[in-house]
Amino acid sequence: MKKLVFSKLFLYRYRFVIGFILLSTAYLGILFGLPLLSPAGISEAEMQSATSSYALQIDAVFRGDIVDLPYRVLQKLSIMTFGLTVYAIKLPSIIIGAMLGGLLILLLNRWFKTNVALFASILAVLSASFLYLASSGTPLIMIVFWPTLLLWLGSKIQGVTKPKPMYCFVFAFALLASIFTPYMIYLAGFIVLFAFAHPHLRFTIKTLPTFPLVLTIFIIITGLAAAVMAAFINPNIIAELLLTPNFSISGFLNNIQAAFLPFFAWNTTLDSSFLSPFIGLASVALAIIGLLSTSKGFFASRNSIAICLIIFTIFLSGLNPEAAILVLLPMAILIAHGLRYILAKWYDLFPGNPYARISAIFPIGLFLGIMITGGITHFMYGYRYIPIVADKFHDDIKLLDINLEPGTTLYVSDTIAYDFYQILDQQGKYTVIHELPENLTDLPQQFATLGHTEVSANIERIITSPKSDNSDRIYVYNTSQTTEE
Repeated sequence: MKKLVFSKLFLYRYRFVIGFILLSTAYLGILFGLPLLSPAGISEAEMQSATSSYALQIDAVFRGDIVDLPYRVLQKLSIMTFGLTVYAIKLPSIIIGAMLGGLLILLLNRWFKTNVALFASILAVLSASFLYLASSGTPLIMIVFWPTLLLWLGSKIQGVTKPKPMYCFVFAFALLASIFTPYMIYLAGFIVLFAFAHPHLRFTIKTLPTFPLVLTIFIIITGLAAAVMAAFINPNIIAELLLTPNFSISGFLNNIQAAFLPFFAWNTTLDSSFLSPFIGLASVALAIIGLLSTSKGFFASRNSIAICLIIFTIFLSGLNPEAAILVLLPMAILIAHGLRYILAKWYDLFPGNPYARISAIFPIGLFLGIMITGGITHFMYGYRYIPIVADKFHDDIKLLDINLEPGTTLYVSDTIAYDFYQILDQQGKYTVIHELPENLTDLPQQFATLGHTEVSANIERIITSPKSDNSDRIYVYNTSQTTEE
């Protein structure tokens, strides 16, 4: 009988290619199905984001309206194309999430062996925290997208004898574009200081060809000049990009506490849109193993970058608690380090036994399966049924579309909600008002109110939702039977 050689088997030879294909398929499938999963609706922050994006004008750059400009342009195009729906609001984050997942996979594959990169990528992009980030219809995802893009571009430059000028140019443009996301100007400064302080990166800069280096510096200086001009035209963007309202030292420390408690707390009493625990215990354990395993090689670029990114994330969370989401990037790097250490120790136990090495697939596969299944289940059901976070999302858009006829007059008392539903008015779907006339008969025969707002008219029907405390969300009235109080 012919001896079986594992190395010549098709599944063995192409195991990593197959693995990455399955990972990409599963990730994209889950990603574009997120609006049908959880959270079941949109939050107030998503309403404000959609309102801001739809109000964007074609001359925004010339008026200095540049904060989160790439995301807002994409979100406005999505709403104009698909209408004001939950899917249209979340679609920009889904698209950017797909790119972010690809960049994270490329980055880990660049820094680690293929097997480690594959396992770490699975844990990172299929985690509950990453899925939440990609399903939130706000520019929050850009806080993770820009550093990941810059790290991957930097990895294509650093450690290469002759880096391609294209990567230098793209790095410069990405660094420039990132500063128009709130607080990312601190990241740009951090990257510059880190590059000159770290011996490996400083050597890379010295060995770069003169022309791409000069052109890269020119692009950055030109972009900074444009940012200064935009701030001169619209001074309000300075506070949006750099500061936090009513900044104080005590508020800074309170923000840090509020930012990281949902990440590691094992209860659901925290007032946050993040589902606790935001990072699972198994992932934290792997990250700690990775941190301890890299303590001796701190000055290797990827090791020190992960530690410095954690410190930088703590600083950003003091300005804005939601910025703590950036910790997902260094956590993914440390998890990869932890997996690398565990696999290396297992292989050291059986240096000449290929069967023992292959047998590690089963416990590792079981471990990954439990973590992934648990994370996705936690994401799907947590945002639906845990009151502290589920209450922050509603499905009013869907209720309006199903229950109200086009042209219906809709009274919205809340200012944020009114600005949001004005989009429907501008699209000609409903007439949205913020104040009721003294005589309700001045309204059409049938009108509706959104939220727990009752008026002195006969209620024709009440539209309910399981996403509301009192279940009633929309009151439909008939003015032909209006009664006086």
